[in-house]
Amino acid sequence: MDISRKNNSTTKKRIYLSSPHMSDEGYEIQYIKEAFDTNWIAPLGANVDGFERELADRIGAKYAIALSSGTAAIHMALKAAGVGEGDIVLCQDLTFAATVNPVIYQNAIPVFIDSNYETWNIDPNALEEALKKYPNVKAVIIVHLYGLSADMDPIIDLCSKYNVTLIEDAAESLGTTYKGKYTGTFGDYGAFSFNGNKIITTSGGGMLVSDDEERIAKVRFWATQARDKARHYQHSEIGYNYRMSNIVAGIGRGQLKVLDQRIAKKKYVFEFYKRELGQLEDINFMPINEWNEPNYWLSCITLSGKVKPLDIMEALEKENIESRPVWKPMHMQPVYKGYDFIGSGISEKLFENGVCLPSDTKMTDEDLYRVCGIIKGLWK
Repeated sequence: MDISRKNNSTTKKRIYLSSPHMSDEGYEIQYIKEAFDTNWIAPLGANVDGFERELADRIGAKYAIALSSGTAAIHMALKAAGVGEGDIVLCQDLTFAATVNPVIYQNAIPVFIDSNYETWNIDPNALEEALKKYPNVKAVIIVHLYGLSADMDPIIDLCSKYNVTLIEDAAESLGTTYKGKYTGTFGDYGAFSFNGNKIITTSGGGMLVSDDEERIAKVRFWATQARDKARHYQHSEIGYNYRMSNIVAGIGRGQLKVLDQRIAKKKYVFEFYKRELGQLEDINFMPINEWNEPNYWLSCITLSGKVKPLDIMEALEKENIESRPVWKPMHMQPVYKGYDFIGSGISEKLFENGVCLPSDTKMTDEDLYRVCGIIKGLWK
């Protein structure tokens, strides 16, 4: 190893892929201070109620419940949909494992559906093929990857035609719209994440939204250890410790106030890369469709020439800059290798050829020029 090069890289300013960004106005600390001043730290409280109401109002959902993670939100959506042992759940193949793991929590069977190049999200043609192959599908989980919305109209039509519950994994797409309507509000359930790398963060946490008041009430019951209404502790069903704390929700309320700022900066980063790198040979950017206004959570590219994704990632890493591969498809994961996959392998090609560029909302123009300069150097 070249020790001098290693030491040189660590002295340069670190540029992150996507790190937490608290508001300059200090909105978050105001809500946290209120919780401390009232000694209402946990388990629930005014911040939790407020965060649920404010997020639902922002995206146009009727009901919301704040949970410990986006994974918990997907899990509760599956349970609310009646998914159980042996049921078939169709899942987007190109995604993070947290989309699919809750299917296994419910002892159900995932079947993975390919993406298309037009959206990078679930391919409606492959989805229809899977619905024909598996006539008793219980639910479909689609993902709005990297803040790009799936093409919802044909997906909704298919789920309606086959009478299948539609769950949206909107963990990466808070603030994204499809034909003017917010992602997470098209399906029967929408799941959001506020993990540290998301467009807004509560450090950790999630939200489940739905227009079904009864089902959200039931999720609230399950997520609070399924405690029956009784003076003593009584439980007739298995419950979960899935509720969000009042402190965490306070951070979320503050972050929600700067969501528009974060989306604007993410878009600025994407357009900066496209302007500076778009003329390079064999480089393509993630698709932005006319019906989609993304939140541009991560700026992603694919390569088709002599420069490979690993070349870019290693060149950036040497300069203390973080980047990542595109998600590795679920059908390629060792833990899921025995499950069915429907499609032509586009998700695999996107993984093999894709790179997520640093998209941190704290990046300066100097940082962006630095990243672009390193990448451009690979084409010389």
